[in-house]
Amino acid sequence: MNQDEMKQAVARAALDYIRPKLERDSVIGIGTGSTANYFIDALGEIRAEVEATVASSEASAARLRDNGLPVYDLNSVDRVSFYIDGADESNASLQLIKGGGGALTREKIVAAVADEFICICDQSKLVHTLGDFPLPVEVIPMARSHVARALVKLGGDPVYREGFTTDNGNIILDVYNFPVAAPLEIERKINDIVGVVTNGLFAHRPADVLLLGRPDGVETLKAQ
Repeated sequence: MNQDEMKQAVARAALDYIRPKLERDSVIGIGTGSTANYFIDALGEIRAEVEATVASSEASAARLRDNGLPVYDLNSVDRVSFYIDGADESNASLQLIKGGGGALTREKIVAAVADEFICICDQSKLVHTLGDFPLPVEVIPMARSHVARALVKLGGDPVYREGFTTDNGNIILDVYNFPVAAPLEIERKINDIVGVVTNGLFAHRPADVLLLGRPDGVETLKAQ
């Protein structure tokens, strides 16, 4: 399988994973990005069985509606049964870097309230140490320079994502050359910087299950 075929395979595996667990009041949280899009399209095939979804971005909400799926505001549901999303990187503990598409804050909110977080990605995303992929940080625009200086002090190389605005009206700093050996500590330290909305480390709320696409099929991993 090539990379796109692996993404399609893990999307289908995620559908097979949650379908037997769906109940009448189940709410499915949906992430953002190319792999999540494959899952949305697969979910559309069983839309009659889906009571409600919540989306981590306006783009995902639009794709869900295009597939005939009901989309609700997170504030209008009592709980989220499953959250399905991709990742830019995962380590063996299923701690993630997310936010390459810029939806990290809403993704983190939906993941925080979900009973079960199922991460879907191809084998290239599994790494020993997080940080080869630049770490996205969502920032209040007026704090951009202040936050960038603080990130430099932490050892990173922040770069302003030109021409991009999040769904929340904020900007993104992508932190390069920043290996993350202690994800829990780094997530907290970055979030403590005044002006940071959140960062793309999902360490305090890692995935519960990782469905990893490989050339010979899909492997199911749980945190080590």
